[in-house]
Amino acid sequence: MPMPDSPERIAIVGVGGIFPDAPDLDLFWKNIANGVDSGKHAPSGRWYLTPEKAFDSDGPKADRVYSTWGCFIEDFHFDPGELNLASEFLDRLDPLVHLGLHAARAAFRDAGRLRNTDLGRVGVILGNIALPTESTSAMCRDVLGRTLVETLVDAASHSEAHRAQLNARLRGKTSTSAWHPSNRFAASLPAALIAQGLNLGGSAYTLDAACASSLYALKFACEELRSHRADAMLAGGMSRPDCQYTQMGFSQLNALS
Repeated sequence: MPMPDSPERIAIVGVGGIFPDAPDLDLFWKNIANGVDSGKHAPSGRWYLTPEKAFDSDGPKADRVYSTWGCFIEDFHFDPGELNLASEFLDRLDPLVHLGLHAARAAFRDAGRLRNTDLGRVGVILGNIALPTESTSAMCRDVLGRTLVETLVDAASHSEAHRAQLNARLRGKTSTSAWHPSNRFAASLPAALIAQGLNLGGSAYTLDAACASSLYALKFACEELRSHRADAMLAGGMSRPDCQYTQMGFSQLNALS
């Protein structure tokens, strides 16, 4: 239920973020003010298929893109400092989680660690569209792709030794053992880990309202405050999907701007 109009004001006491070509919000604003275009062709290694294999300029086609242009966060190195999370665990998490933790910690620092606030009454609400991430895409390739290719290998090869050799090469290429199993919770994991990492005890969840996700996160955070269920809220949005998946998907829809 929406909250009735209230005379109570809500103060923004801290902000944080990271964007393409802008590791902090000061540079993000400068880029906007100066009209900087942060778009570029897909960097090497970001797409599972190389841009040369995926690109087809003739318009929407299955498993092809008609543009290799996008906005990418590059040269980001996650620092796990000040977080109540084991570094061995963090090392195996998707870049989406790293970026979320980085931005949330920046906002937390900017707020002066919410002095005199009971952290048990501080929550986290994030807009996070439910799309495949690099880790979930890798898991899909590892399980479904391996099963398909093994079936094809068995059908095409009558040599037991040859099948074993091909399967060994396949396992080495697609194994997702480097990823932590928790990455399968791609939509909800960032909010939960931000709350744990910053020792916040309030409500912690993500929501998907498509392009309105971040605005709804702010709306629901305001309702938490006005209902006095929380003393402070950390709210915002994040997006770091498997960029080739989204590029292909929007190409199929003929929806790339």
